[in-house]
Amino acid sequence: MPKRILQGEVVSDKNDKTIVVLVERRFKHPLLKKVVRSSKKYHAHDEDNKCQVGDTVRIEECRPISKKKSWKVVQDA
Repeated sequence: MPKRILQGEVVSDKNDKTIVVLVERRFKHPLLKKVVRSSKKYHAHDEDNKCQVGDTVRIEECRPISKKKSWKVVQDA
């Protein structure tokens, strides 16, 4: 089964080896037919603590690393 890859912006890097990524998606509302923005925060594993707040990163689904972390950083731009 392929692993999901999401792209988002780093909003927090205060934890050790962990970043919080805000992923925003757009979709058309089924009833109103307007484009709606929805966002969600994911905790991702950053092994080298390279990512800073404001960076755009790609995260990939992985095995659970902790209670909240089941994503890891694939690419930081």
